Amino acid sequence: MSPPSTRPLRIGIVAGEASGDVLAAGMIRQIKAQYPDAIIEGIAGPHMQAAGCTSLYDMEALSVMGLVEVLSRLRQLLGIRKGIYQHFIDNPPDVFVGVDAPDFNLTLERKLKEAGIKTVHYVSPTVWAWREKRIHKIARATDLVLSIFPFEKAFYDQHKVPCRFVGHTLADSIPVEVDQGAAREQLGIEPQDKVLALLPGSRGREVDTLLPVFLDTAARIVTHTGQLTVLIPAANEARKQQISDLVAAHSSACSVRILDGQAREAMIAADGVLLASGTATLEAMLCKRPMVAAYKLNWLTHKMMQRMYKARFFTLPNLLADRPIIPELLQQDVNPQTLCDHMLPLLLGQQHQDIDTFIAIHRQLRQHADKQAADAVLELCHD
Repeated sequence: MSPPSTRPLRIGIVAGEASGDVLAAGMIRQIKAQYPDAIIEGIAGPHMQAAGCTSLYDMEALSVMGLVEVLSRLRQLLGIRKGIYQHFIDNPPDVFVGVDAPDFNLTLERKLKEAGIKTVHYVSPTVWAWREKRIHKIARATDLVLSIFPFEKAFYDQHKVPCRFVGHTLADSIPVEVDQGAAREQLGIEPQDKVLALLPGSRGREVDTLLPVFLDTAARIVTHTGQLTVLIPAANEARKQQISDLVAAHSSACSVRILDGQAREAMIAADGVLLASGTATLEAMLCKRPMVAAYKLNWLTHKMMQRMYKARFFTLPNLLADRPIIPELLQQDVNPQTLCDHMLPLLLGQQHQDIDTFIAIHRQLRQHADKQAADAVLELCHD
């Protein structure tokens, strides 16, 4: 049933981290283009808020990853979920969209669905990699899953759970052929400079864990290259201060520049990218940059994941290619020497990554994701 003409369309939405903020913002802009008076509210990051979403809680509070790490913040997370649930019960939306953050959103979606509110989950949980039985929880919680990768829809079809492959907004926004010269000019970098981009993640724990190792890696690299410009994009003001403090405590012969955002420009401008595993690896692949991905989990989380995780790879480029097209390093392998051994040949042009595969995946993911996601949500509103 269509929302009554006497009131505006209402959409509830919760995103839990920076990548979801970007995905949801594009969808919100498309919805607002068709329904300028739509009321869109929930938990939103800066991109979603700029697109017209009202945030009732700080999204940063939800940006936690790892089984053990979540437990340490459980009381706070449960309090936020209870509060946002009650808000939507008191102010029912025509549809609720949970963007990623499955441990937070799926329970919220199930409760809202039981209360008669239509629900969408945008970005499939990794049920194809671990905790496969969550597919039954997803089926109970959602009316529709919006998947960003093609192999996910086949999994949902197999389990007869409604799913629509919409592609990825990053693939739409990044050109297939990127202009490194323009990116360098924008950032004031000379054509001949050797440039390494460091992206240690958008979460505070990630930055604390990975950036010191990344800076030590850059220090080793510069002994081989003679000079090196290091670019570190900061996801937000909190991360910028954190990065500044860590850089200040680190002595290095590298020229380090901390950027306000501009992660994409930094990646395109770079000769190589050293980064935390996550959506940034997908963006670096779409920017056609050589990269090395790394991640360090809490010890107990890692031990648990060793038993539960079934997929062959953990980085998105390798998962999408179904073969190892970039180095992915975990736990004790995330050390300056090993990272340097993988990154240095890429920076010097002695090794090359499979850019043709990067391009092929890019074309596969270009599906006008923002519009497709918006259309799917609006169609559900009007059913």
